[in-house]
Amino acid sequence: MTKEAELQTERVRAAFEQIPVAALATMTNAALMVAVLVADGQGGGAYAWLGTAVLVAAARLAAWWAYRRAGPAIAQHRRWSATSICGALAAGLLWGGGSVLLFPQAEIHQLFWAFVIAGMCAGAAALHYAHLPSALAFIIPASGLLAIRLALEGSGRRFAAAAMIGVFLVVLIVTVRRSSRYFGETLRLRLDLAERTRELDVSNAKLRTEMAERRATEASLRHAQKMEAVGQLAGGIAHDFNNVLQAVSGGIGLIRRRAGDRAAVERLAGMVEEAARRGASVTRRLLAFSRREELRPAALDAGELLGGLREVLSATLGPRIRVEVEAEPGLPPVLADRGQLETVLVNLATNARDAMPDGGTLTLSARMHRGGSEGGPCCLKGAGPYVHLAIADTGQGMSADTLARASEPFFTTKPQGQGTGLGLAMAQSFAKGSGGALAIVSEPGQGTMVSLWLPVTDQEARHHPGPASADWMPPPAGQGRRPRVLLVDDEPVVREVLAAQLGEAGYEVAEGGDGAAALDLLDRGAPFDILVTDLAMPGMDGVALIRAAQGRRPSLPAILVTGYAGDAAALAVGAAVDGTFALLRKPVTAQQLADQVAASLATAPADRLERTV
Repeated sequence: MTKEAELQTERVRAAFEQIPVAALATMTNAALMVAVLVADGQGGGAYAWLGTAVLVAAARLAAWWAYRRAGPAIAQHRRWSATSICGALAAGLLWGGGSVLLFPQAEIHQLFWAFVIAGMCAGAAALHYAHLPSALAFIIPASGLLAIRLALEGSGRRFAAAAMIGVFLVVLIVTVRRSSRYFGETLRLRLDLAERTRELDVSNAKLRTEMAERRATEASLRHAQKMEAVGQLAGGIAHDFNNVLQAVSGGIGLIRRRAGDRAAVERLAGMVEEAARRGASVTRRLLAFSRREELRPAALDAGELLGGLREVLSATLGPRIRVEVEAEPGLPPVLADRGQLETVLVNLATNARDAMPDGGTLTLSARMHRGGSEGGPCCLKGAGPYVHLAIADTGQGMSADTLARASEPFFTTKPQGQGTGLGLAMAQSFAKGSGGALAIVSEPGQGTMVSLWLPVTDQEARHHPGPASADWMPPPAGQGRRPRVLLVDDEPVVREVLAAQLGEAGYEVAEGGDGAAALDLLDRGAPFDILVTDLAMPGMDGVALIRAAQGRRPSLPAILVTGYAGDAAALAVGAAVDGTFALLRKPVTAQQLADQVAASLATAPADRLERTV
């Protein structure tokens, strides 16, 4: 399909749309002319001419109906163009032939006939200007034969009339040609616009397809990266925990073989305990990185915090690392989770120590910073103010490539087995979760500075107390009834260890393997002073068990032990449990468990123990 063929098809369609009007005008004017001819005494010929006019109009209407049924097919535009021309030519010959054969005798009638033909020609020009051949097929024979008829009469008046009709014919032809040209130009512009629109639609569809394919590719890439990260995580966790398990299982085997050597048993037990602490450290880093461990922000004195860390780091980083603290006086409190912030700073200090194998200086600094001012990252959420904490070392520094990937999860430059690659990722996650930001500046040979911005709060910073001793301790064996603990855990090994720890602390322990067993003991009226339960258990979990137990015994205190701190979000605000409860995070030492039980019993209602004796 060419554009010219489409253009001609549109011209033919415009011509056929006007055929009903043209046919109606032909029959109406023919009827008027017949009335004039009958008055002029030419009745017989007039009626025959009217019949011919009706046949021509009917034929044109039939062609119009056929065109409508067939539709404007581009492949047949020439045939329909010829049909339109033939219909117009027949109508033009009808009026021109009538001028030759039935021209009236009276001058008034002749003038009327001339005006009707002029009007018909003007109407044809107005109706069929889009299709120039159809317009000319009517105009030329209709007016041309009349002009010839007048010129052949030979008189000066007739010849002048013929000349006037000729001039009218020329002017009409020029006008209709110009109108046809304008129509063609307008139509061509419209077709060009339609073509451009189609091309734009195709381009948009192609762009949408490409965008969908890109999104699918990006999703696949993210999935692949996630799988790679999961694989790296699994490998790192497997390596770290295999080391932990190796130390634990090896230490236990040696303890069994050297049970009589007290010094060896104590040394090996310390090794096993250290391995357990290493495993707990790995899980804490994973929870902090995944942000499953809840942030509990509170007002903190940054200067006091850094001062306390200086003492700890000076003792743990080794004698070759000099730890300095530079804190502006009068710093306002910051809003952050103290435990998480300490963990982040210790991890960053450990990284700094590893970057200074030959020793160096580690500087912990704190100063005020207002968001949007020079020296801060662009990702700070608000205008501040913030406290800028910096950990700077004089170590080896990082190359640009290493610096670009330093905050990526699982990326590490340390030898295999000496790092999980979660330290900086955890720090960045903590900074964002606290409403602040983290940035790293480093150059090879120039050391590294990790900056942490934390939002300032109007709350008053509270002094961080050390571990408080419980005001209430269980009586030794033989001095009255020992407090009874209902211990619930679905893991037999864990339950047995916890029961042994509580028993050595002076408590009487009853064990339950699940929530149903614990409730059965309560329903049988067994006296218990406190409930210690795991959180994640099949069937009834720890939260549901505490609700049910305190529904039976409203004053029964409870301790929830879990390794998933994120699951305690509702508990932290008292939405899940209405009664007295406390939260312990695994792994928990015997001393921590005993202290928490003692503290919970100390805060229990005064008549609680009296009723259960």
